This record gives sequence, C-alpha cells and structure tokens, in this order.
Amino acid sequence: MEKVTVDLHSRKSEVLVGECLGNLDKYIDGRKNFIITDKNLDKLYRKRFPRTPVCVVEPGEKSKSLEMVASISRWLLEQGADRSSFITGIGGGVVCDLAGFVASTYMRGIGFGFVATSLLAQVDASIGGKNGVNLDGYKNIIGTFTQPEFVICDVDMLLTLPEKEFVCGMAEVIKHALIEDRDHFERLENYSTRILSRDRNEMEHIVSHSVAIKAAVVERDEREHGERRKLNLGHTWGHAVETVAGLPHGEAVAVGLAFAAGLSVSRGSFTEEERGRIIRLLGMYELPVETQASPAEIFDVLVKDKKREAGSLWFILMNGIGNVSIEAIGTDELKNYALNGT
Repeated sequence: MEKVTVDLHSRKSEVLVGECLGNLDKYIDGRKNFIITDKNLDKLYRKRFPRTPVCVVEPGEKSKSLEMVASISRWLLEQGADRSSFITGIGGGVVCDLAGFVASTYMRGIGFGFVATSLLAQVDASIGGKNGVNLDGYKNIIGTFTQPEFVICDVDMLLTLPEKEFVCGMAEVIKHALIEDRDHFERLENYSTRILSRDRNEMEHIVSHSVAIKAAVVERDEREHGERRKLNLGHTWGHAVETVAGLPHGEAVAVGLAFAAGLSVSRGSFTEEERGRIIRLLGMYELPVETQASPAEIFDVLVKDKKREAGSLWFILMNGIGNVSIEAIGTDELKNYALNGT
C-alpha cells in the first residue's frame, strides 16, 4: 500500500492506494458510520461492507441533484445521524461528489471518507475536496470545498469495472500527465497493453502517480484561485460536450483534451507533432477525440460555464507535454476557433 497525503490548511487527507474495502472500519475510529453507494456497487460488494446503515442511489449523473441531497439528508435524520456521525461514500465519481456534498452540509458538516471504486474516482473525483451537484443539466454548479478524512483506492475493485468506465478514467490519468509529467505520459504510451489489462502493479503505479500530481496542485491552491485551475485541462470544452452530446465524463474530457491541444497549436504554444501524440494516445485507450454534436450548441453551453469571468473564460493551454498555462481567453476567440478551427 502507498499513502499519499494531501496536506491542506483545512485538513490533512490521506489517500491509501492499494488498501482494501475490507479494512474500512479501522479508519472510522468507532464513530457511527453511514454508507452511501449506488445500486451497481451494492449488488457487487454489499457482503464486504461493514454492518452499518446503507443508502443506495441510482447510478449516473441524475443522482447528483439537490432533490437527492434532500432525500439522503432525510434518511440520515431518520437513521439518527448526528454531528458526531460519519459518512462513507463507496462508489465512483457520482457517489463521491454526492456523499461529500451531503456530509459537507448535513448539520453544517460531519466527517466523511471515500472508498473510490472506479479509476475516475481514484485518480480524480475523490481527491482534492471538491463536492458538487448539478442544476438544470449544468455540472457541479452547486458545491463545496471540503476534504475527506481518507480515500481508500482498492485497485482490485477496478477488475469489476466495465471496460468503458475504465477507459474513461484513463482520460483523467492522461490529463494529469499532460499537466506536469512528461515521463508519465511516455509510460502511458509504452505500457498501454499492460494498463488496459489492469495489471495490478501498473494500476498501483498509475493511480498513486496521478494522485500525487493532483495532490501537489491542490496543495498549492486548495480553492482554485490560480494554480488549481490547471486541473481543468480538457474540462472547459469537455463539460459542455458532456452536456450537449451526452457523452460519459471521461469521453467528454478526452474530446476536451483534443480541443485544447488544437487550440494551443492555433495560438502557437504547442506543436502539431505533440498534438498528434495526444491524439494517438487517446486512441490507444479507445477514447474519442471529436463528437458529432454541433459546435455552436457546445459553445452556447460553454459560455454559461462557472469559469467564465467578464467576457472571457479561464482556459488551460498546452505549452508542451507536461507543461500547461492558465489563460483568460475571450469568448469571441473561442467561438471563432470552435466554429471555424482558426
């Protein structure tokens, strides 16, 4: 097991890569624990859960709503949860977002932790303290910054993950490499066969490496006033694609990474050769680089993004593989590139 500490002003959060679900109880410290999970995980792993109340939600983004937050909060009240209680989210990105948001707001905040079961959750959604729900189709419009006490990344649970969900998680792994680790990018190029077979040693390596990259960025900027915006690489366009085209999050991020690479080339900060490497790597992991959705419709959603400020959006551009910068780009320039490619 490898432990990565996310050391922030608000709280230290321990990410335990290689720990197993069966050891969950030892991190609860005797507190009354309430588990939030989804139907798929409940069916697969319920027998391995500790004996404690369990709230089961439908899988998918529709569960990330204020209505579901209210429903879970009522359930907690009925079950006798108080300020000394603890919430554990066992699941992927949706469950982590939902459980973290509920814990952050229930009785003004109670302790919580995650057992991250998908690759997307292990390398991204469960790390860094962002907890959010959607509103009217717009992602994570309502949320909090609150750190979990711990995150268990049981890499053996990745073996039961559907193939599409696994490769969607790889989009975030690739994103982290593009942000600040060229060597890790090259490893993803060279060991794709072993990674796609979910070799345990490779899984521990890429999860712990991605967690360390994200943790370092979050430690420098917990509440996204500057440096942490780099983690939005591929997400500004990707979130709009996700809304319009209905793609899974990881596939939408992959499309967003390809878009960001192309925009970077058009602005002269990135080479066509490097863009080609990104396109090829996404292809190795069976991730899309474009969508049939209307660019105009995607742009209309884009300008409602919460990262928009005074006629521009904070956009993450590539200056080289493993090197990105944060730029305020005018919406007119983005529209011109989105619709015309120039």
